[in-house]
Amino acid sequence: MPVVKTHAKGQIIIPKEIRDNLGIRPGKALSVKLVYDHVEIRPLPDDPIEFLTGIFKDYPASMSAELLEERKKDDKTDENNPL
Repeated sequence: MPVVKTHAKGQIIIPKEIRDNLGIRPGKALSVKLVYDHVEIRPLPDDPIEFLTGIFKDYPASMSAELLEERKKDDKTDENNPL
């Protein structure tokens, strides 16, 4: 595990092997997050829209259609159990 030192302005140099493995190059946006007692640094996607495209492909195509189906089931339950 490489060890780095902070510079006067709090900057660190990420070792080349890690930069290469993560695709970090000059100008690359990184997410920096404090997690309890350590810092997580993650590269952000170059194109967030392209990165997020298709993440919901396994979900129903229409949430409204699913809601309507759920309401139909509720209506049938209400008809079978009058007050």
